[in-house]
Amino acid sequence: MNTPPTYASLRPLLWLVSLAIFMQMLDSTIVNTALPAMASSLGESPLQMQSVVFSYALAVAMFIPASGWVADRYGTRRTFLAAIIVFTLGSLLCAGAQQLGQLVAARVVQGIGGAMLLPIGRLAVLRSVPREEFLRAMSFIAIPALIGPLIGPTLGGWLVEVASWHWVFLINLPIGVIGLVAALKIMPDHYGAQRQRFDLTGYVMLAFGMVALSLALDGISELGLRSAFVMLLTIGGLAALIGYWLHAANAKAPLFPLALFRVASYRIGILGNLFSRIGSGSMPLLIPLLLQVGLGMSPMNAGLMMVPVALAGMASKRAAVRLVTRFGYRRVLMINTVLVGVMMASFALVDPGQHIVWRLVQLAVFGAVNSLQFTVMNTVTLRDLDRDMASPGNSLLSMVMMLATGFGAAAAGSLLAAFSHHLGVDHGDATEALHATFVCVGAITLTSTLIFWQLSDIRPEPRQVEEVAE
Repeated sequence: MNTPPTYASLRPLLWLVSLAIFMQMLDSTIVNTALPAMASSLGESPLQMQSVVFSYALAVAMFIPASGWVADRYGTRRTFLAAIIVFTLGSLLCAGAQQLGQLVAARVVQGIGGAMLLPIGRLAVLRSVPREEFLRAMSFIAIPALIGPLIGPTLGGWLVEVASWHWVFLINLPIGVIGLVAALKIMPDHYGAQRQRFDLTGYVMLAFGMVALSLALDGISELGLRSAFVMLLTIGGLAALIGYWLHAANAKAPLFPLALFRVASYRIGILGNLFSRIGSGSMPLLIPLLLQVGLGMSPMNAGLMMVPVALAGMASKRAAVRLVTRFGYRRVLMINTVLVGVMMASFALVDPGQHIVWRLVQLAVFGAVNSLQFTVMNTVTLRDLDRDMASPGNSLLSMVMMLATGFGAAAAGSLLAAFSHHLGVDHGDATEALHATFVCVGAITLTSTLIFWQLSDIRPEPRQVEEVAE
């Protein structure tokens, strides 16, 4: 008779998964403060570097739907090892890029590895940890997701100043080697209970739709695509997503069953996540650009200015439980979405003559309401799913989160290009274009209030909010 593993015996696995999550979350934030330095080195405009951000997010979004099937088919151990190798190789390729196109291609390789790291790590924990210890284990591995964004921008700025932007990616190499060696000894090898056929047709349609719409958003600015081709990509992307919808209605084992959307809270939550995160996804790109290009800050100082955003975000997660329990999901999301949009637009008021205290307060308030938005949105999206729908529902939510981040970066780049052209600003004085872009992304976020308005006035048990980690 097999003895169930104790929590203490599973600590090495939890540390390994935490390391993988930390590596991915660090990479998601460390790049942003280095973008102006990358642009200078590669001979590009700092206002047109959004493809470095959105290509990674899009690659992660594209490969998340396949991660669960790959792990069931080839085992969690083999898949996790491959993910670390691909992610580390992608980091090395990023550091060696000589042109923007090479850097974007390398970021896609990184994204493929990153798409597997987090979901496979969580899956290994889910299948290894006893149910009574699962919440404790998930709380443990959620810590790196908070620490990565806290130190990422500052570390990125420091590396740019003391070395070069290449070290933003090279820092992943020793972490990747340590993770690989540890995974060889620690990662368990779990397989799916029954082998299912992969929904390749649905996956191709879904992936093409995401890529086409992302390229259409970005095509206005950096890619220089003509209007007719942008329209073609948009129509083709929408057609592919509608095609997937019709395909999933009849497929025996679709990637994401349409039964998910029969749950009202999930349907509203997933759409609200998509539109709300488009604005939020643009901010990690826009704020460092405003601080460095608009206000002339050094990369290190710009990174330090992001610390209040992360600290306030960590603090506000605790407030989410009390607020939602007292006022309900609908009221909190309606009011907080307006606050997030207003705080985004408030960055249009930033100018070089303002006192630093005002900027710190502004960044902290934005970080607090933005983090509260994520926590409450995630909770309301997953709260009513039954056990059978929990896995595909969570995977779809993860995909939408990354897809919206990519859309946000692409939309921000397009808006910057449009306003730069309209206002006739040069790259050395892009403050007006940045200010106008902040107002627009704030307005985009405000539109999601129309979606959250459809929620019923429900209040959760406090534990339901506590169990959801961003």
